[in-house]
Amino acid sequence: MSFWSSIKKITGLKKAQRGSDKPPLTLKERFTALKNIPAFLRLIWQTNPALAAGNILLRLIRSAIPLATLYLAKLIIDEVIRIAQSPAEKDISYLLTLVAIEFGLAILSDILNRGTALLDSLLGDLFANQTSVDLMKHAATLDMAQFEDSVFYDKLERARRQTLSRTILMSQVLGQMQDIITMGFLAVGLITFNPWLILLLLVAVIPAFLGESHFNERSYSLVHGWTPERRELDYLRLTGASDETAKEIKIFGLADFLISRFKELSDKFYADNKKLALKRAAWGSIFAAVGSVGYYGAYLYIIYQTINHQISIGQLTFLAGSFGRLRGLLEGILNRFSGIAEGALYLQDFFDFFQIKPYIENHPNARPFPKPIRQGFTFENVGFKYANSPDKWAIRHLNFTLAAGEKLALVGENGAGKTTLVKLLSRLYDPTEGRILLDGYDLREYNPEDLRKEIGVIFQDFVRFQMTASNNIAVGRIDEKENFARIQTSAAQSLADTVIQKLPGGYDQMIGRRFAKGVDLSGGEWQKMALGRAYMRDAQLLILDEPTAALDARAEHEVFQRFAELTHGKTAVLISHRFSTVRMADRILVIENGQLIEIGSHAELLAQNGRYAELFRLQAKGYQ
Repeated sequence: MSFWSSIKKITGLKKAQRGSDKPPLTLKERFTALKNIPAFLRLIWQTNPALAAGNILLRLIRSAIPLATLYLAKLIIDEVIRIAQSPAEKDISYLLTLVAIEFGLAILSDILNRGTALLDSLLGDLFANQTSVDLMKHAATLDMAQFEDSVFYDKLERARRQTLSRTILMSQVLGQMQDIITMGFLAVGLITFNPWLILLLLVAVIPAFLGESHFNERSYSLVHGWTPERRELDYLRLTGASDETAKEIKIFGLADFLISRFKELSDKFYADNKKLALKRAAWGSIFAAVGSVGYYGAYLYIIYQTINHQISIGQLTFLAGSFGRLRGLLEGILNRFSGIAEGALYLQDFFDFFQIKPYIENHPNARPFPKPIRQGFTFENVGFKYANSPDKWAIRHLNFTLAAGEKLALVGENGAGKTTLVKLLSRLYDPTEGRILLDGYDLREYNPEDLRKEIGVIFQDFVRFQMTASNNIAVGRIDEKENFARIQTSAAQSLADTVIQKLPGGYDQMIGRRFAKGVDLSGGEWQKMALGRAYMRDAQLLILDEPTAALDARAEHEVFQRFAELTHGKTAVLISHRFSTVRMADRILVIENGQLIEIGSHAELLAQNGRYAELFRLQAKGYQ
């Protein structure tokens, strides 16, 4: 897609695409999202069972320490008061023992905290790495048609964001389990002395929990609904400060336009978020005040019991400490539960992405790919529509045969359907109507991965990988990336070796400006690197889409002298606007408005004096 078409696409977003007016999720939907947590925990365990088991063990030990510490504090205070009230009592060995145990628990608690944090960090990093790998693997199985769908891209973007942010959810879930166990220990101690305090505790905490739950729902709805705009913001941020777009931005004076669009969107998101944040802060203060009333009501009740000698000073300390710790834990658990529920909602986006299935799938009983191809490819009334243009046929009524070993050139104006035909041939798409046969069998009967291994395609908009020169060629057959002799041979055949020889690091030189010490190449130099991939591929079918568009006349002549060697004994499809290149093909297929209008050799088409002859003479006239 060109730069300007990208800009048009961005500025043409309709309000109908907006999801920020999406109604908030209900309590039932939020609880339903928690079904993702078991699957999430399984993923964590599978990431590294040893680290996960160690983390759980440390948290189990930590969960018992608060109760033990509070009870020791009670015993210490009661012992101090007993000694103070008995002047004749001089034996403090029991008191020192209690203090020593409490000191040991403090040291142990610190060690456990640090150990848990370490395991959380290590496990979180491994989990983020593994989920990123899984995401890339699954994305690789999906089809071109899906990548051209904006709804799919929204799902991909939300899933991609989860690979990093879900490490926070991991710590939340594990911390929740630990705090629930801790609260169980403390609740048993509190109930032993006075069960009524538990009721006051619930009254103090539940209003705040319900408030947080409501605003978490609103926050999720806001972020979810703004996914298309957030993608646009990311695109504008990258486009406005990129070496790839800097020239056109400066020449066309686009900086103010891009900045204005970015500011418009970011200000809207800020305004919506600010409104929500203000409401959350106001209601949060009210709920916190209600919680404080409940807490201090319980505190006064404990003090009253102490004054009336119903409980000791040590018990006062234990109950007040237990109640305060329980209140904090329960608030944390309930609020964290709301955060976990919110995280589970986002986690649904992650799992939803993995539920997307490709349209073109491998079949267990797929026909083995012919080696070698004997008859070739046959198009039978083939037509195709892109999903984002359902009312327009990209190509239609195509009927022709590409024989094994034949060199076929495709000629036509931009948008005529040449690249679409190539994508169908390499089965990046399946025809909307009609069928394509390979050696007499429908292309759908073959395993698409086996098919693509036998096809080498260099598109006009080939990817300029920010990698070493060696890897830039090796991507043509990546499983041979360690075969340096093959890489050198491929570079020599495509003339890429003349480019690499000038690089400071040779084949190990990083190409592109994105990374340190990277060296950028001219358009023609990049094209030679891309052609090297075609030689590296060594496939049965070779497809070159405008392979020499950025080359000068001399380099083009040299490339095509070697192109004849490259395609010797192979089937080849060549797309080019240069008739000096096209006439090298055995036959030439002329496409106009997605339909075949002429096919034949160069001499035959000139003799027909049709569209090809007209275009040939127009181009020849330009060189006179």
